[in-house]
Amino acid sequence: MTFMSFSPRDGAPLECVSFHRLELSAILAVYGRMVAAGEWRDYAIDSLRDAAVFSVFRRAAEHPIYRIEKRPRLAQRQGAYSVIGMDGRILKRGRELTAVMRVFDAKLIRVVEA
Repeated sequence: MTFMSFSPRDGAPLECVSFHRLELSAILAVYGRMVAAGEWRDYAIDSLRDAAVFSVFRRAAEHPIYRIEKRPRLAQRQGAYSVIGMDGRILKRGRELTAVMRVFDAKLIRVVEA
């Protein structure tokens, strides 16, 4: 999905990459589970010319601990979606968002002692 904004210099239209409703739904489902687990507290969404970025924060005043990026130019190569850690390492990359988001499933599993 793209939306139009206009250049401040010449008024020419600019296209930006953004997440579709189904993509946001999948991301927010994982986000909600992580908030309920007490791991995440805040998020930000950025729509740039070449990428859409969903940043996850542990606290609002910090750097993002994870970034979920959509880069349509990489769709035919490595896949349009990626999860990037705080240190800049790519944790998972792929063509399907749900498969890429599974990297967070391991973080939800905790040992419960009876």
